[in-house]
Formats: sequence, structure tokens, C-alpha cells
Amino acid sequence: MAARRVLGACAALMVGALTLTACGGSANARSDDKGGKTSVKTSTAKIAISAKDGSTDASINSTGVQVSDGTLTDVKMTVAGTGQAVPGSLSAGGRNWKPKEQLERGTKYEISATAKDADGRTAAANSIFTTVSSSNSFIGTYTPDNGTTVGVGMPVSFTFDKAITDTKAVQSHITVTSSSGQQVAGHWFGAQRLDFRPEQYWQAGSKVTMKIDLDGVQGANGVYGVQKKTVTFTIGRSQVSTVDVDTQTMTVVRDGKTVKTVPISSGSPEHTTYNGQMVISEKFTQTRMNSRTVGLGGEYDIPDVPHAMRLTASGTFIHGNYWYNKGNPPFGRTGTSHGCVGLSDVQGAQSASSAKWFYDNSLIGDVVTVKNSPDKTVAPDNGLNGWNMSWSDWGAGSAV
Repeated sequence: MAARRVLGACAALMVGALTLTACGGSANARSDDKGGKTSVKTSTAKIAISAKDGSTDASINSTGVQVSDGTLTDVKMTVAGTGQAVPGSLSAGGRNWKPKEQLERGTKYEISATAKDADGRTAAANSIFTTVSSSNSFIGTYTPDNGTTVGVGMPVSFTFDKAITDTKAVQSHITVTSSSGQQVAGHWFGAQRLDFRPEQYWQAGSKVTMKIDLDGVQGANGVYGVQKKTVTFTIGRSQVSTVDVDTQTMTVVRDGKTVKTVPISSGSPEHTTYNGQMVISEKFTQTRMNSRTVGLGGEYDIPDVPHAMRLTASGTFIHGNYWYNKGNPPFGRTGTSHGCVGLSDVQGAQSASSAKWFYDNSLIGDVVTVKNSPDKTVAPDNGLNGWNMSWSDWGAGSAV
């Protein structure tokens, strides 16, 4: 009796095993009526999600879904944990799907996708992944912006948020070309800044294209780029203005012709103005200037300096001056500033003045050259001022 009970239990187990096998079924079995067999044929559509399931370093640019031998019927992407939907767009032929916006770094996402083949059979795929983290990636902040019009002295300048050790890999994945055909070369200022420029100023009216292909490029040990985009900008008319400290005047030359001579007041003998070619990098209708921000103690604090345009990162501006001695104006006569180039102006930046005219007629990227100052030549990396370096020295700082 005991033996029969054991055999009966074994038989029951065998039946259960057979039942499980039958329920599992082979997904690749064929369906036909020959020999009395019945089975199911799988969809020929094959879905590929670019970010592998479980990956932790997915791209924030190229994540998407593709299908071969079929058409995508539905794709859902959400932020894992919150369920927030990530909008996307399906190609006209239904073969590709991409998010509409760049993904965030260090964020976990879920994708589920379904597709059908030509016979209407369905296929499905899923992936849960995390994009590359901020600590394991780098981004370059660059200037000028896409679609802008800039002066002939404007370089392309990248500042990376992490030190780059493989400068060759990074530089070789950024290309800068001009419709003028001018040769463009890169130069590294330390491990976090890379500038590009031609030998001479850009040709007026030319179009410059910058292609950034840094997505997945290793810039340092365990640190990868995440940017992939194309930026274009236009070079406007040529304007180069020369400040002569000896005569305290500025001559504005546009497209090879002198359009105006403006009296100025440069730096005082105690606070001289840099010599050299300086590129306008920022413009402010009004801005505050405080001497403490440039290491000069409490000598001045002016809350509304009008028509101010930055020439160096260290604090040199060309700007309007309304606080001058009205009984003894310095413009065209003597240097009185703390190193800036001052032009006659009025408080509020509204009325006509020399400073307003120059501000209104200047572009980001225009060049202001100072000569005959007792000071040294401005450092090439103090602002966007790489023009103060010879072409051979510039090329020597390239990694490619």
C-alpha cells in the first residue's frame, strides 16, 4: 500500500510537469493542420531599444526605438518611479520613435514598445535604464549661440564642466568650418577651455558651422560626453575700433572705412588699460560695477553704469560715464578710469551720447584694440582674446 501511494504521487508529479510544459509552449512553433498539430507562429517584427535593459550609462541624445520587418504601433516612455510621461514622435513610416526633448542626466526611465508585422502579428519589447550620471559625464558650455550674428573677432569658445585629459579625443569630435573657406584651428587653454579661430578675423558675411559630436566620447577616465548637435552662426559686417591712449580717442572702422572718431578716457596712470585686441563678449544697457569684485577695495560702487560692454574676464569694459566732472570733462584729454575705456554718457542710458552711439552700433564679437598704453598686452585667455597670440603659437596649443 505504501509503495502504491509513492508511485501514485510520482505519477501526479509527472502529470503536473507535463501540464506546465504544455502551458509554456514553444513561441517559435508553426501553425498548420498537417498531422493534427496546432501551434503559433511568432511575429517577424523585431524591436530594438537603443538603451539596453538594466544599463546605467544610456545616452541622453540617441535613446530611441527602431523596428525591422514591421511597424511600431505604440511606444510609451516614462520616468521610472514617478510615471511622468516622456513625449516622443513616431516617424512617418512607423519604423522609428524618439523622445521630443533631450533626456536628463542620471535619470531612470522605462520604455515599452509594441509593433506588428505584415501579417498583423504583434511583437513587444521593454527596457528599464538609467542615463549617464552627471559625475560620469561632461558638458561644454559654448559661445556663440546658434542663429546669432556676431562680429569678425568672435571665436568659438568651449568651457567644459570637468577637466579633460584626452584632449585629442574631445577636440577631434568638434569641427568648425566657415563658408569663407578659412582654415580654423583649435587651442587649449588649460584642461577645461577649448577655443577655435581662423588665422585672421572671420570674413564679413560668412557662415560658420560648428558640429559637436561628443556623445559617448571619453574625455577623462570614466567621464563621457553627452552633447550631439550642430550650431551655425553668421559673421556680420566688419567693425574694428582702435583706442589710442596717447590721443585719448577711439577710431571706429567699419568694412574698411572710418565711420566715427570718439573721444574717450582710458585708465589713469595708477590703473592703466591693457593693450591688445579685445573682443566684446557681453553687452549691458546698464550694470552695477563694484571695485571690490576686481580686488580694488571700496574705491567705487556704481549701480547703473550705462552702455557697458565687457572686454576681459578680469573686468575691463568699454562703457558710458555720467559721473565725470562736468566742468572739466576728461574725454579726449586724459585717462581717469580704473582700467576701463570710458565714453561720455548720461545717467539712465536713454539720451543720445557717444556711449549710446557706440553701444547701438556694436555687436558681440566686435574687436576693440588698445594701443600706446603703458600697461602690458592682455592675456589671450583673459576673455575671448586669443587674437593676441601668433598663429604658430595658436596651432601649437591644438591637440589634433
